[in-house]
Amino acid sequence: MKYGFVKVAAVTPEVKVADVNFNVESIMAEIDKCAAKHVKVMVFPELCIAGATCKDLFLQKALISSALDGLKKIKWHSKDVDALIVVGLPLKKEGKLYDVAAVINRGDVLGFVPKTVLSNHGEFNDSRWFASGEEIMGYVSFDGDEVAIGTNLLFNTETVEDLVVACEIGNEPALAETPSVAHVQAGATLILNPQATAEIVGRSEFRRNTVASLSGRLSAGYVSAGAGWGESTTDFVYGGQRIIGECGDILAESELYKYGALISDIDVERIASERIKSSVFDAFEDDDYLRLPFYIKSEDTVLDRFVCKTPFIPCPTCARDDRMREIFDLQCMGLRKRCVHAGVKKLLIGISGGLDSTLAFLVSVHTADLLGLSREDVIAVTMPCFGTSERTHNNAVKLCESLGATFKEVNIKDSVLSHFKDIDQPFEKHDAAFENAQARERTQVLMDMANQCGGLVVGTGDLSELALGWATYNGDHMSMYCVNGDITKTTVRAIVKWYADMCDKDETADVLKDIIDTPVSPELLPPTEGEISQKTEELLGPYELHDFFLYYMIRYGFTPAKIKYLAKVAFKDEYDEALIEKCLGTFLKRFRTQQFKRSCLPDGPAVGTVGLSPRGGFVMPSDAGVWTE
Repeated sequence: MKYGFVKVAAVTPEVKVADVNFNVESIMAEIDKCAAKHVKVMVFPELCIAGATCKDLFLQKALISSALDGLKKIKWHSKDVDALIVVGLPLKKEGKLYDVAAVINRGDVLGFVPKTVLSNHGEFNDSRWFASGEEIMGYVSFDGDEVAIGTNLLFNTETVEDLVVACEIGNEPALAETPSVAHVQAGATLILNPQATAEIVGRSEFRRNTVASLSGRLSAGYVSAGAGWGESTTDFVYGGQRIIGECGDILAESELYKYGALISDIDVERIASERIKSSVFDAFEDDDYLRLPFYIKSEDTVLDRFVCKTPFIPCPTCARDDRMREIFDLQCMGLRKRCVHAGVKKLLIGISGGLDSTLAFLVSVHTADLLGLSREDVIAVTMPCFGTSERTHNNAVKLCESLGATFKEVNIKDSVLSHFKDIDQPFEKHDAAFENAQARERTQVLMDMANQCGGLVVGTGDLSELALGWATYNGDHMSMYCVNGDITKTTVRAIVKWYADMCDKDETADVLKDIIDTPVSPELLPPTEGEISQKTEELLGPYELHDFFLYYMIRYGFTPAKIKYLAKVAFKDEYDEALIEKCLGTFLKRFRTQQFKRSCLPDGPAVGTVGLSPRGGFVMPSDAGVWTE
């Protein structure tokens, strides 16, 4: 359970209706398979010991007694199993029969959680056989022990600090007042849902959406295990759908009509981080809840969950186009509002032929369309100097021509050389002053040209550069409105690719694709044999690694050790551990020392849940100490 990962399983065993012996053997076999894979929390379907579709057979004493005997077998079978196990069965108490989930740990039944809301439509006729467990609290005798029963049961372990487990039964998650809300308010971080609902068209998608929604709005893990096709009878077919969700994400989902275990890893540290940020969980008392301890050994977890290499870009890729359009629209609408408010009719942008200025230019062109301006009112200025390559210069020219913007070229070499003379800067000395003088001269040109025409300078710097401080203070760091400031480098590349793919002009698409393939560079050092000599990712490391680090540090507050662990999982086929460690060290050092640049950023549209604007994003002291493990 290192770094808060808990391996969980939603299990659908093979079941024969009312054949308890068969069902128990099937359940125990699945327990053993999960235990061999180091699963620490297992949930089986509703009423799985007896079978969920026994109907009036539930009223037979023989079936009720047989189910209890079956639970005893599972209990003793699990005495050496290092896991919390939830199985369903009918349970009699004080003359009434309840649909319950039995919670087992290492040979002990810790508690029985009853189903509260009994449905009577479709395949459901629960109240014909069962009583609601809404009011029941107390204890019931089982196998020589007094076992707690009630909906107010939470199960926690000292082994994993933030792991607190609760149960809700059947279709309770679909209720307007689902029990999981109260469970979470009392401290539960993982909800287990043994269920037995038949398949009808659209229901599997409904279940999936329910798990995503509940786990998201409750900032919780959610594991749902459905009854399999062996329960199918009369008019209804059961599919055995299993779903594992966490904080709005579906971590894993099974195919329908197949038996077995669906396994993934719930990150309870992530859940705890989300809870800390939200006031929703602050004001509730859990005095009515009974906390029951369980024990699982502490051990390292080999992750089964998928770790996306591009957390700022949707995985899988099928959802990317919609996300790219959404981000692009946010950029355009933010810039549109600023133009309307400021009354400007001209947009100025420094265009280099690189990714960032390309995206800012595309945003400016489409904002002009939204404002009813001519595209000629977008003034793209290229300012070649010592490091400008023929490739980037040509791409800048072609892009402006293909989209009908006004193109201007201001060669700044003489101005920068004059400035070097003023400050006694040798041309041969390629230090920070040599590089930054060019960036500051470009910003001065843009600002003064904007003053000439009453225009607005659109900034190009992105979120990745801000995180690393890879910008010249009061140079490209500054603008009148920065449309890329909340967007990482990997996302900028993805949006430009999306634009190229949907572009109806071949010449525009071709130049955009070449820009995507061009190495990222500030082009502040002279080219080598006509080629770009200053390649950012050779100096800092791959941007996809830095964006990965940024996401998990700011979004969830993960430690550097956990971030490194996740990066090794996500990039195991791309980068070796030494490079990941080196890049993480670079990221942490630069992030810690460059806050002063982020403290005075220009305005720009907020896009995602990770931002560095001092007005609504991440706020930190400019003189923070060393980042610790």
